[in-house]
Amino acid sequence: MIEKRNNRPNVWDRVDDRMQAAMHSFSQGYLDFLNRAKTEREAIEYIQQKAQQYGFTSLEAQNSIKPGDKLFVNQKGKLMALIIVGQNPLDGFNLVVSHVDTPRLDLKPRPLYEADNLALFKTHYYGGIKKYQWPAIPLALHGVVVKKSGERITVCIGEKEDDAVLAITDLLPHLAKDQMEKKMNEGIKGEDLNIVVGSYPLPDLKEDAFKQHILNLLQQQYGIEEEDFASAELQAVPAFKAREVGLDRSMIGAYGQDDRVSAYTSLEAVLALKQPVRTVICLFADKEEIGSTGNTGLQSLALENIAAELLTKSGIKDYYQVRKTLARSFALSADVNAAVDPSFPDVFEKMNCSYLSAGVVLTKYTGSRGKAEANDANPEFVASIRRLFDEAGVVWQVGELGKVDIGGGGTVAQYLACYGMEVVDCGVAVLSMHSPFEIVSKADIYMAYQAYRVFMEKMS
Repeated sequence: MIEKRNNRPNVWDRVDDRMQAAMHSFSQGYLDFLNRAKTEREAIEYIQQKAQQYGFTSLEAQNSIKPGDKLFVNQKGKLMALIIVGQNPLDGFNLVVSHVDTPRLDLKPRPLYEADNLALFKTHYYGGIKKYQWPAIPLALHGVVVKKSGERITVCIGEKEDDAVLAITDLLPHLAKDQMEKKMNEGIKGEDLNIVVGSYPLPDLKEDAFKQHILNLLQQQYGIEEEDFASAELQAVPAFKAREVGLDRSMIGAYGQDDRVSAYTSLEAVLALKQPVRTVICLFADKEEIGSTGNTGLQSLALENIAAELLTKSGIKDYYQVRKTLARSFALSADVNAAVDPSFPDVFEKMNCSYLSAGVVLTKYTGSRGKAEANDANPEFVASIRRLFDEAGVVWQVGELGKVDIGGGGTVAQYLACYGMEVVDCGVAVLSMHSPFEIVSKADIYMAYQAYRVFMEKMS
């Protein structure tokens, strides 16, 4: 009989040595992805390059499509769909939808200033962060700067071994009496998250000597002028590498695993498919961490436009069929859940929350306090997913995001459900979620890959 711990099956108990070796091997590619894709643009670039190696071509370049075609859609370098056309395009899609944006610090449009013998960048945090976690760690600067001419300059500073890194300072304990008496969310304010970028003044310059030195360096190395920050997208992210965690190397620790663990596993799943019966769409979206807004988030018409183009190029030009096809679709909202943390047991209802190494997490509903803004999947659909996973040997568990009155959160599920399709959240349990160093289990990573693959291939 398989032992259960905390009312959850442990994946390591359920698999043989061969499967355990596969889990460790699979995680090596994931580590590489995490180190190469710290922003949504970098993630989409990685995904497109790998998809093209597997024979995917641009949907935009096709005049017509047929079953078996492998296609991709790249929207503004920040949203991507990988598509394998099934035997009957009207039968609905099997969708797996993750997001590639992560909490971070964005530079403001006018970021550079000097104060007290230092040059600094001002930032505006993106998504839900604990602000006190970001000072006193090494930071890298990633992104793009677009000049008035239209020239786009790619920036990546702080990732190479010999690169300089950036940092936000914190107050020394000797002078932090007042700071340490504040609530944790007030100890570091948003306007305190200023990045130190220099301390060397230009000789013989009486004003702005520190700032001007940084501007000169940016001009020399990148051709960037101060006004160019207004049309820039520059993100400060942790500079450290993804690493194996634990003396047993059973976990992965890294920045941005919410939700790039879902992006990578679903990418590998779609690349492994041959010829599914139903059309498969593996979608990588932007802006989830701030409400799926904008023209690359799932509150846009991006998915609907992709569906319309697919059906039009299949010879179906009736827009009503687009809506019917979306309504007939099945979807996994591939997003993470919070793993029970033994250091903070009071916020978890352990009968219903998820655990590390207990398999991929099915989350019937998310939302906050009374399921606000949740999808709340239909039980008939959840039952079909249970059956599918059990038949394929996918280890899974149920999950909730903490105790009812304490908090909650949302995913893209509600924006998929608005089309009438069936959708449930399905992803990996995470420790230290939204921190600069999140932790997941190698076992859960592999089970997510298996779950997404069997869903794409066999859900009907």
